Amino acid sequence: MNAISAPDALAALLGADLAAVDAVIHARLTSKAGLIPDLAAYLIDAGGKRVRPMITLAAAHALGGAGDPARKLAAAVEFIHTATLLHDDVVDESALRRGRTSAHRVWGRSASVLVGDFLFARAFNLMVEADDLAVLDVLARASSVIAEGEVLQLSSANDADTSLDHYMQIISAKTAALFAAAARVGAMSVNATPAMAQAFETYGHNVGLAFQLVDDALDYGGASAVMGKNAGDDFREGKITLPVILARETGDAEERAFWRRVMGGGVQEAGDFDRALSILRRRNAITRTLDFARVYVKAARDALADAPDTAWRTALIDLADFVVDRVH
Repeated sequence: MNAISAPDALAALLGADLAAVDAVIHARLTSKAGLIPDLAAYLIDAGGKRVRPMITLAAAHALGGAGDPARKLAAAVEFIHTATLLHDDVVDESALRRGRTSAHRVWGRSASVLVGDFLFARAFNLMVEADDLAVLDVLARASSVIAEGEVLQLSSANDADTSLDHYMQIISAKTAALFAAAARVGAMSVNATPAMAQAFETYGHNVGLAFQLVDDALDYGGASAVMGKNAGDDFREGKITLPVILARETGDAEERAFWRRVMGGGVQEAGDFDRALSILRRRNAITRTLDFARVYVKAARDALADAPDTAWRTALIDLADFVVDRVH
């Protein structure tokens, strides 16, 4: 990898645009209820890369230039993302987010949920100000799909027989949908042709799938400094992710019984996580998960084949590559 990461390189390329988006975000956090800006800023300023809003801005630049509508849409995308993180951490009872104690552990579950709702509302304020019903439709649909994905994941928790197809349906909704919408509305903000808007949506969708699959792999092999959460959280929460699915499908009867006990029955004992890691290594499940992610990275790169050959397209392609490169 280069000395500077792809997200950092894209942030440097965006420069004033990204600073303007941050200004919009913090301006819209103001509220008479002091808890709202305090709690929201705690997460928003915790060191996130702003990958999704950067995709919105870069898509606009790749097809002409990011103006005020693109900046407002980028801020809306970040608000939607932050709202979902606040809600997710409450549902999952996560202890860490972006390397810090989760907001619900600091302010309580109710406050986190309500501030998440506030951020969703702020996102829709910004969408309306962009004054484009088609764009509003894209982000509104994405918000609905994300919620559906979270419910699907919740209903599949501790289901040790979750299929690969069902799991891909979950992450397509809960993760890839916002990446796809972020890229599409960036393109739409500069009046892209329907074909080009679709190309950028396809790019975002595939980057989102790869991003989630790499997160799945990191949960069983990454340091908390890389992930911003504790290794093994998915395991302890009974989340069936791709590494477990791949290991289960190729495992023997004893291993399948182990997965049913620890992931399906909710009965976990001391040493189970270490045994899970041993099985995953034996079945090559982490490497195979990363191979899946690389397929989606290639699809993302291919989606931009007909986009103008500019520094912006190159930066977006580099960003897609980084999704898998960040493992090393």
